[in-house]
Amino acid sequence: MPREKMADKKERAQAIEARMRERYGEGECSLDYMTPFQLVCAVMLSAQTTDASVNRVTPELFARFGTPREMASAPLEEVERIIHSLGFYHSKARHLIELSQVLLAEFDGVVPQDVDEMQKLPGVGRKTANVVMCEAFKKAQGIAVDTHVYRIAHRLKFAGPSADTPAKTEACLLKVYPQSDWLYINHQWVHFGRDFCRARNPLCADCFIKDLCPSFGKVKPSMPCSPIGTCA
Repeated sequence: MPREKMADKKERAQAIEARMRERYGEGECSLDYMTPFQLVCAVMLSAQTTDASVNRVTPELFARFGTPREMASAPLEEVERIIHSLGFYHSKARHLIELSQVLLAEFDGVVPQDVDEMQKLPGVGRKTANVVMCEAFKKAQGIAVDTHVYRIAHRLKFAGPSADTPAKTEACLLKVYPQSDWLYINHQWVHFGRDFCRARNPLCADCFIKDLCPSFGKVKPSMPCSPIGTCA
């Protein structure tokens, strides 16, 4: 198969986005939160677990420690108890407290509206920062690459074999999609990944973009596509 030209790839990407928007709209975050700070905490907690699991622990967590000042002085053991059902709860509890302390000390308790600045918070990586920027502030400085976005980007051949990290995959997507679409890709693709483009047993035959997918008919039913680790 000849290599797809960038212009053709961008045209295909726009056709896919039109169908994504028709089916999912602008997409919506599956995590429950009230403030940008709470969203930062929820996205950080969602690493290597499901949003549904996070939503089961955050009502108590945010009722007790729902602001940076409350979280900064929270007893570590109590935070661990509340989020115990989530994976890696020891480090996640520590990061919740530490990021709150840094937020108070360096940002006057206000979540910065900048991807690079946000990554100065303990436990916050580029994926978390991108999600918060798009969801809480409606400003896109990039595309959040979680396991769904990584998998779909590779199956759609928008990212090649050398794009073997979330950062490299994001760089590929930023070349294919205009900035006006960056705000919606993550939420739309998370829903799409859950509904159709699953890691195992994807529903390719029922997929509404199968005619635009180079991997249609080539994905082994029982094998995930290039799994990655945590990309918080």
